[in-house]
Amino acid sequence: MSYIVPLLIVAVLVTGLFRRVNVYDSFVLGARKSVGLSVTVLPYLAAIFIMVNALHESGLDVYVTKLLAPPFQLLGIPSEVVRLVLLRPFSGSGSLAILADVYKQYGPDSYVGRCASVIMGSSETVFYVASVYFAGTKVRRTGWAIPIALFCNLLGAVAACLLCKVC
Repeated sequence: MSYIVPLLIVAVLVTGLFRRVNVYDSFVLGARKSVGLSVTVLPYLAAIFIMVNALHESGLDVYVTKLLAPPFQLLGIPSEVVRLVLLRPFSGSGSLAILADVYKQYGPDSYVGRCASVIMGSSETVFYVASVYFAGTKVRRTGWAIPIALFCNLLGAVAACLLCKVC
């Protein structure tokens, strides 16, 4: 497996050679554009991180989790993974920490552990991805993109728990 990245680099260099593209200049141009994108995306990411941290430090996330646990249980999502479902659209590292806690408390092979694993693998950090893509494309009106992505994350969590219960 360690040879895949070097092979990919060689393939890019050979393709650039055959197409007569200056690969180094193209790389430098792409790196230069990425710096501008990073500056554009930074305020969105800062807002997400501050919001997630504020919810956690205030304890509001615990109350929201307790409030939403019964409706989520009606959908088939165990109350032990509701916090993961709620945090996953905002923070990949935060949801990874919750996944580790679920593993520690219930074990990775338990029903709750399997549900958490499949939810983690089948969902996305919607707000992070949206901030990166929309900032990079200068889109200001996101329309239905974020609500639909959040709804799909929820459907993925319901399907994950259903599949874990059946299998």
